[in-house]
Amino acid sequence: MSNTDITIRAYRPSDLHVLSSLWFNASLAAHAFLGEQRLRQQQQLVETIYLPKAETWVACMGEHPVGFIGLIDHFIGGLFVSPSQQGKGIGRALLSHALALKGELSLDVYADNHGAHLFYLREGFREISRNSVDDEGLPFPTIRMIRSA
Repeated sequence: MSNTDITIRAYRPSDLHVLSSLWFNASLAAHAFLGEQRLRQQQQLVETIYLPKAETWVACMGEHPVGFIGLIDHFIGGLFVSPSQQGKGIGRALLSHALALKGELSLDVYADNHGAHLFYLREGFREISRNSVDDEGLPFPTIRMIRSA
């Protein structure tokens, strides 16, 4: 697959359940250390706050959503690609789209999500700080990263 097979469009309210399911499946694969119960709780926030209120861009193959990026100004609130579609350039395409829009991006990644951390390093992000707890104060270390266009 090439990036020409991927289209990126703005989030639509009708995307909510598809993207929520995509988020859960990708999170379960990448964030298993958080536990399924916590991920189910976070899924409610994704559906009620993050997807509807962030600047969300959806990557599609045909009309089918296969990934999304949620932006809060220049901060990436989340970048998720369907596990069956990972490694095909979708995450890179979403990052390129966001960088073209914003010029600079920052994010927090769980330190235990080694795959995502390496992905962001390969995509030119650099670490600027580490925190021993997540944004809820729980003992899940995070890494703050930044990249300019």
